Amino acid sequence: MKNDVQESIDKGVYLPIMEEFYTIQGEGFHTGSAAYFIRVGGCDVGCHWCDVKESWNALLHSPKSIVQLVEHAKKASGDSRLVVITGGEPLMYDMNPLTNLLKEAGFATNIETSGAYKLTGTWSWICLSPKKRKLPTEEIYQKANELKMIIFNKDDFIFAEAQAAKVSKNCVLYLQPEWSKREKMIPLIVDYVKANPKWKISLQTHKYMDVP
Repeated sequence: MKNDVQESIDKGVYLPIMEEFYTIQGEGFHTGSAAYFIRVGGCDVGCHWCDVKESWNALLHSPKSIVQLVEHAKKASGDSRLVVITGGEPLMYDMNPLTNLLKEAGFATNIETSGAYKLTGTWSWICLSPKKRKLPTEEIYQKANELKMIIFNKDDFIFAEAQAAKVSKNCVLYLQPEWSKREKMIPLIVDYVKANPKWKISLQTHKYMDVP
């Protein structure tokens, strides 16, 4: 039975799911939009400031059928037709089956990813958020619609510029303060964006609004 489940996960027809919920997108380009979130379990990127470390171990999260996930999205989100796939790191799995089903159901498919694994899936919007410990694959840079760089300290501005140099000219660039450092980093980010207006500021507004 365990082998059958793993085979289904390998094929992308079942996925380890930490949580799924209907809420408001709180950050990045689609801030303020109603969206159904599917948080996939499993991540080995290991950011020390990650606010969902409980997602890292995929074995802690029960596999769910992608058919079931799409039905949940349809039932919960009403007229909204936006689904955000996040993690964890969703690209550890084959995203083609899930995104194909979502597209057939009329959903726009957005992903939030570190880009550290091969890009799979059919996406309406790709939010790339590179991490120093495990850099993105080269293929995803030119496909990213949005680059979201987390600013934890001053050195992260240098990393952000290096990553921005790799994306397409149409990619929207965001600097986002790491939540625990926001009071210290927001003034620095404000000054940086004023001096470098190709960047925009992203805030985790869902945390200010106290929604998931």
